[in-house]
Parts: sequence; C-alpha cells; structure tokens
Amino acid sequence: MTEAMLRTLGAGATATAYAALCLAVYARQRRQRTAAVREAAALSTDSETPPTLVLFASQTGQAETIAWQTARQLRAAGTPVRVMELNALDAATLASADRALFVASTYGEGDAPDGASVFAERMMDSPVALSSLRYAVLALGDRQYKNFCGFGRALDAWLHAAGARRDFECLEVDNSDPAALADWQARWGDVAADQEDPADAFAPWRLTTRELLNAGSAGAPVFQLGLVPQSGAMPHWDSGDLIQIAVASDPARPRDYSIASLPADGELQLLVRQEQHPDGTLGTASGLLTSTLTLGDSVALRLRPHRTFRLDGNETRPLILIGNGTGLAGLRAHLRARAAAGRNDNWLVFGERQAAHDFLCREEVEAWQSSGVLQRLDMVFSRDQPERLYVQHRLLQSADQLRIWLDNDAAVYVCGSLQGMASGVDAALKQIAGPARWAELSVAGRYRRDVY
Repeated sequence: MTEAMLRTLGAGATATAYAALCLAVYARQRRQRTAAVREAAALSTDSETPPTLVLFASQTGQAETIAWQTARQLRAAGTPVRVMELNALDAATLASADRALFVASTYGEGDAPDGASVFAERMMDSPVALSSLRYAVLALGDRQYKNFCGFGRALDAWLHAAGARRDFECLEVDNSDPAALADWQARWGDVAADQEDPADAFAPWRLTTRELLNAGSAGAPVFQLGLVPQSGAMPHWDSGDLIQIAVASDPARPRDYSIASLPADGELQLLVRQEQHPDGTLGTASGLLTSTLTLGDSVALRLRPHRTFRLDGNETRPLILIGNGTGLAGLRAHLRARAAAGRNDNWLVFGERQAAHDFLCREEVEAWQSSGVLQRLDMVFSRDQPERLYVQHRLLQSADQLRIWLDNDAAVYVCGSLQGMASGVDAALKQIAGPARWAELSVAGRYRRDVY
C-alpha cells in the first residue's frame, strides 16, 4: 500500500470519527432538549389558576436542582408551576404573580450568584410594588463565610420592603443541611414525589495516578489526580461538570472540584492545590487527595452536573477561556471537548506565578497552540517581571481583540479563584464591553463562571 493511500485512509478514518462524534453530540443535545420539553410539559397545566413561580439563583447548580424538585412536588399536589432563573425574571412577571418561591444561593461574601447578578443589579436597586405577592425564600449558604446567606437575606428583605407577604420566615440552610432542606420540602407536598436518583449517591472511586505539576514553585504544590470507579463502567459527564468529595471527618461538608478530563480519557482527572494551615496541618479534602491517599486507595465521590458552566448552547461559538491556578481544570476539559469536536476558534488567557515552575499542563497547552486548537494563547506569569501582571491586565491590553471576538459571537468562560482573579476579570470585561452589553451576555449564557 502506497504512502498516499495510507494518508487517504487516515484522513477518511479521521473524518468518519469526527462525523461520529458530531452525531453523538447532536444526539445528546437532542435528548437534553427533549427531556427539558417533557419536564416543562409535565409541570404545565390547563388550569386557569395562575402558576406559582419557582425561581432560582444558582452558581454551581444546587439551587436550580432544589427549585425543580420543589416544582415537581407542587405539581404532584395539583399546583400549576413555572420555573425560572432569577436573571430571566422581569418586574412585570413578578408583579403579576400571586405566589413565588425563591431558592437563592449566596456567592462569596454575601454576593448574588451569577444566575441572579443581573436581577440584583436591575431590579433590587429599583422600587417595585409587590403588595399582591405571597412568597417564601430558601436561602443556601455556608457559615464559614461572614455574610452567611447574605444574598438570600437581602432578597427576602427587598421583597418584604416591596410589600410582598411572607408565607413564613426566610429558611436558611447551612451547607446543604438535610434537616433544613427536609423542612422546606415538607411544606410543598409528598417528598416521595421527588426522591433522589440513586446515580446521585456517593460511590467509591480508586486513585490510579497522582503527579506533582509545579515542582520548585513558590506556591503550594499542585497535583494532577486520576480516578476510576471502584466498580462498574465509567459514568458520563460533560466538560464543565464538578465532582463532590465526601470527607469522613466532616461528612456534612462535601468539597467541590472541577473535572479536568472527559469520560473518553478513561479516568476522571482533577487538578488539586494542597492547602496548608498555619499550624502545618493540611486541608481536610486537599490533604486527603494529595497526601493521605495512596495509589489504589478509594475515596467517596459523586458527579455534580454544572449546567451553568457547560458548553450547552455555546458549542458553535468561539470561546474565550480565562483562568488561573487550578482553574485550568475546568478550562482544560472544555478545550479537550473542543479539540475532539474539531473547533479551533479558542482563546486561552491563563495566569500563574512563574513560567519555569507554574506552567501547568505545559505540553498539552503548547500542543493545542501548535495544532491550531488554540487560535490565541496568552500566558501571564505574575512574578516573571518586576511589576505584578495578572490576567485582567492582559485582557485590558487586548481590549480591541476581545471586542472583535465578542462581535463574532464569542462566549466567555472563567475558572479559578474568586478573590483577585475572578473579580478583577469581571471588572475588566465590564470596562471593555460596557456594563449594559455585559449584562446582556450574562442573560444570554455567553458569560459563565466556575470560581471559588
């Protein structure tokens, strides 16, 4: 067989594989759209009674999940319902409603989550008359933060000040406290109407690989971990999804981590920075993953769909991927998905300390650049020059190009630390695009974040 024939066969095989991948992606998207339509239809009713609004303000998806559970309970009890994200809600819809249930997460130190940021800016700063509305608020938070349930409390106070009448006092939930969630569920009908899917339960996964990625770094060690199910086949997840690790010493506080791989890679990969407390002890979850576990040991985890950070709806758009540190995990999974789909309209802006020690996954990133998967790559190393430079500075330096990408319908994904990076990036992007346009991008799902 000649070399030309081999090349032809290779090209044909590549085209066939790509076509199969596109068909699989299309089929999955169609299944997701069909499931969403069926769920909406199942919740709809011919009743002339105005529907109860079930509204969610979510960041990682927990509030959204609880909102849909609540809606299914209400529908099973015969109550018509309408489920919406807070960013999709307008003043007229809220003012005309008889009843609304709010499931509201808090982000960082009391901020609105991304799923409610536009609502908070556009509606909660303006007077609204809601005297005909009855409402209840389920506020999700974490007492480790100073402003526990800050956004949920602010939302409740705003509704009350607007004349709305509480069904009961704001119900606050500390880190998914089962008793508080059961209290909420018990108010809306038969809890059995929405039992947890067994697939959502924690299961043992075995640690197969662990590699230090930043030897010699001035920062804390970063490890790449590989895990596989203790038994059974590799489950499905999408790029952008999370996992939760259950820690035996603190079972009430599972830890979220961004997934850095795809199921086709044969293992679930994480990028984990080892946390060290002032007394020298390691962080509970990061210490377990990076030190305590030995290869072959198992850890309890479960997959968490992170719908607000998936590519859903943005598969055909150019992508601007921005992050720092272990935030490369979520961006890396997206880039692997883009490479598999043959998409090369990707721009990565990534920051760390020093190129010599902290260029995480360097070979893979540079291979994406050489092969054209990355149309543009901006690595920003803060300590490789006298002045401190961060990703937000590079964005401002590249403002003209960024506007061109946005004009070409690009979506923006941000993954990494909330303090410093994410807040700085958010301010830079608003400055470059303008606050009004940036709000429109958020509502359209073209600005998505997985920050912590």
